[in-house]
Amino acid sequence: MSEVSTATDQSVRDVVIVGSGVAGLSAAVYAARADLEPLVLEGPEPGGQLTLTTDVENYLGFPEGVGGMELIQRGKEQAQTFGAEFAHETVEDATLDDRPFTLELASGERLRTRALIVATGASARWVGAEGEDELMGYGLSTCATCDGAFHRGDDVLVIGGGDSAMEEALFLTKFAESVTIVHRRDELRASDIMADRAREHDDISFRWNTELLEICGSQEDGVTGATLVSHPEGYPKDRYEESAPQGDADGRAGDPRDGEDVTKETVDVGGIFYGVGHVPNTDFLPETPVPLTESGHLDTLTGMTTETAVEGVFGAGDVMDPDYRQAITSAGTGSMAALDAEAWLDTVDAEADGERTEAPDANGIPITPEQTT
Repeated sequence: MSEVSTATDQSVRDVVIVGSGVAGLSAAVYAARADLEPLVLEGPEPGGQLTLTTDVENYLGFPEGVGGMELIQRGKEQAQTFGAEFAHETVEDATLDDRPFTLELASGERLRTRALIVATGASARWVGAEGEDELMGYGLSTCATCDGAFHRGDDVLVIGGGDSAMEEALFLTKFAESVTIVHRRDELRASDIMADRAREHDDISFRWNTELLEICGSQEDGVTGATLVSHPEGYPKDRYEESAPQGDADGRAGDPRDGEDVTKETVDVGGIFYGVGHVPNTDFLPETPVPLTESGHLDTLTGMTTETAVEGVFGAGDVMDPDYRQAITSAGTGSMAALDAEAWLDTVDAEADGERTEAPDANGIPITPEQTT
């Protein structure tokens, strides 16, 4: 881990990039090539969501595909080649009212920077099914656009009832043999137009009042099945847990008691997709003047820019993009953020240079502050 120049030092960074996914790494490459010597704070999960993806087939320049972890590692090495520094640090708080900005790190240190690029990404919601930790990226996915093509001819499940789930299901019909939407209630949260599209599609079916309890399979074989629980009144997992026996001597709970109307079954599927939404990673921003959208995403200015309402703060990647959420688009906005930050710093420096020559001496000749000391 690189040593961090803290606020107790006199040094102030030109650019700090918070986040080390594709957006942060792309920003680091561009900022480093501009001789801005960026510092990348890797966060609690270095590399971001792409590290959960085994194969990436839709990233430009890799016709045979590339592993998600490999793509991240190569990006980090590329940024380091041009002079970017990395530190395994997490931002817990930020003071963005004054310049230079001050970042409070989880380690207790403080860091000062002139420009800040927020590339912290968004975390996909998981549902807490048994086996999801082991099988995420091995047949279990949070992105149909990323991984749908791996499931040609498979029967797949989509978990969720909102627009995200409908979008995932509709996209998967291009590849899968069948798509079943599993929803814990008997009504969808999705907009009418998205719900109607899914209901009217011949290859999409619904399992109402049903939840995913366990994912079957292995990293070698991928997802092979799913254990589902259902109840006529919805939210079956809660009822399943309430109706389970106290357990044996080891504390293991058994199946539901008879008469609770909770049905448990295992179905054969080749893939499972979570469509229960994403949470932008903006925990350190709500108390700052940087505006967030209703969904919690970083709010950037209108137009082709990564600028925010706070001058010197820029956004890149999924933290400011609720729509596309692709590795390639994240990389693009990362490069844009670095270019925007570079241009902003140049403007600030040019204005400062102009101010230094505005004060005349007794003969009316402009002098710099250094000449007055």
